[in-house]
Amino acid sequence: MMGSTVAATNIRGALREALTRLESAGVPSHALAAELLLMHAIGCDRTWLYSHPEDEISPATLEKFHALIAKRASGVPTQYLIGKQEFWGLDFEVTPAVLIPRPETEHVVEVTLERLGPERKNALLRIADVGTGSGCLAIALAHELPQADIAATDISREALEVARRNAARHKVANRICFIESNLFDELREESPRFDVIVSNPPYIRAGEAPQLQREVRGHEPPSALFAGEDGLAVYAPLIRDAHNFLKPGGLLVLELGHNSLRGVKQILEKSSAWNDVRVTNDLAGIPRVISGVRADV
Repeated sequence: MMGSTVAATNIRGALREALTRLESAGVPSHALAAELLLMHAIGCDRTWLYSHPEDEISPATLEKFHALIAKRASGVPTQYLIGKQEFWGLDFEVTPAVLIPRPETEHVVEVTLERLGPERKNALLRIADVGTGSGCLAIALAHELPQADIAATDISREALEVARRNAARHKVANRICFIESNLFDELREESPRFDVIVSNPPYIRAGEAPQLQREVRGHEPPSALFAGEDGLAVYAPLIRDAHNFLKPGGLLVLELGHNSLRGVKQILEKSSAWNDVRVTNDLAGIPRVISGVRADV
């Protein structure tokens, strides 16, 4: 009995029990989830965690950890439970009001910086991030482009509150204007036009919901995920209005869904409004970003 008590109350034992429970619940990356949740409950980093395996966990901390594991086993994403996610080397607060930033979305930042060129660091740029969510794209670009002023829109007031806190955390709030808006609706066309517009819009087809991980379909905001029957419902108005809000020669950079390339490329290429349309694959070889330059028309 003594052995089982120790196993249940020290770090090694608590972690082992959590691993077993999450694995049996079918949780993806269950080992990482158990580590992150125990680190969060204790308030430590991974180095400390693995250098103190025999340390006892207080009853209050153990209760908190068990509650977190139960929620994760039920499908609540780890990022919402610990309240953060890394993106572009920066920590972002995340809540159920915002989409959890994905590593694939970093390609939007990479493509933007690549297409702007090396002179970008000192350029006075106006950038719009449409559907900013947690603010990850706007803040990453503000971090990389110290002379840029950025307008970040979102239809969700709750998402904008999270984004504002993230901007303050990373000390770029003075260069980002957060605007509650459906796409460009609350922006004025007669205001100075943008040099760059970026967006990670909703792009999942409504019929694909049953195929999504339960963590996604049951907990992330539907308005940030789904875009009609064909997954293109947001791309069409977004591309149309981006043309009106970009300067001639301005850059549009959009994240793609796993099956949206053909439809989005057709929208961009069906008129003479866009030049130099390029597609960038992610590390898995999946088309992830499409970008183009506003023609002088």
